[in-house]
Amino acid sequence: MRLDKFLTDAGGVSRAQAKKLIRQGAVEVNGQACRRPEEKIQEGTDQVCVQGRELAYHGLCYYMLHKPAGYVSSTVEADGPSVLRLLSGAPGKGLFPVGRLDKDTEGLLLITNDGELGHHLTSPRRHVDKTYYAEVSGEAGEEDIRAFREGVDIGEERPAGSARLVILGTQARAEGTVSQVQATVQEGRYHQVKRMFAAVGRKVLYLKRISMGSLPLDESLPKGGYRPLTEEELQRLREN
Repeated sequence: MRLDKFLTDAGGVSRAQAKKLIRQGAVEVNGQACRRPEEKIQEGTDQVCVQGRELAYHGLCYYMLHKPAGYVSSTVEADGPSVLRLLSGAPGKGLFPVGRLDKDTEGLLLITNDGELGHHLTSPRRHVDKTYYAEVSGEAGEEDIRAFREGVDIGEERPAGSARLVILGTQARAEGTVSQVQATVQEGRYHQVKRMFAAVGRKVLYLKRISMGSLPLDESLPKGGYRPLTEEELQRLREN
């Protein structure tokens, strides 16, 4: 990798600023001043210091975030604070959320700068499962399971694709009967899970994504917490 590109990726400076620092003699490679922006280095092996501060190259990064309600799954803050605020200071350039969770939805969100993996996980043609825990109004039953399996009309040209619905239980609350369920979809349409339940006459009261493909939410992560994926988790995701 060129030295000026390394500074751009690892140091968060522009290519012009990187070249200026190098030509000023502010950059050392393995303890020796280097004044050539085009100098080739081996990231992860060569030691690069700028004004005495060592830079670490992180390349592609993968984080699991336990998204709380109130944050938007976007790099743009048009409708509220971005989930990227929760990763302030995390190594990695060009991070973005893979897929979207509604602002009021909680749970698993993968944050990365690996565009290829992000595309594969969200492409409908890949048939990657996304599983949600939901609490919905009324007493869900076999009719709901059958409707989800057959694909419900959510008001678009095509019905929602086949989905799995598992009923975990029901509770009597002050506002009426509430069902706890798990729904697994392979698409990622706008407000899809909420619209599917609305199509069978149920309102989603609470929604949380608990897994994406082979990756389950680490329940030890507090809401708003994040951690890097393990090598094993990343390998399974890639295979998925």
